[in-house]
Amino acid sequence: METFKSMSIDELWHLHEELTSTLACKIAEQKAKLEERLRFLQNSTKTPRRAYPRVLPKYRNPNNPAEKWSGRGKQPHWLQAQLRAGKKLDHFLIDR
Repeated sequence: METFKSMSIDELWHLHEELTSTLACKIAEQKAKLEERLRFLQNSTKTPRRAYPRVLPKYRNPNNPAEKWSGRGKQPHWLQAQLRAGKKLDHFLIDR
């Protein structure tokens, strides 16, 4: 602290400019490293998805033949309602 008090305004201003310049360079280097790491992380997560074969529908809504279900995933509402009404899943099978 005492050394700063003994310095002239010109010396302090020169020190300020050096400090600002050095700090700006270090911040720019750090930012470039972080951006490079971010690009690497973004590219490493983009693994191509496996191509799944097309699944044909197995069940059809008799009230609306356009509504079909492959038997995978969550049951559609129309099927849940019919099953609650007492019908069996085999009743909705599509004949092949």
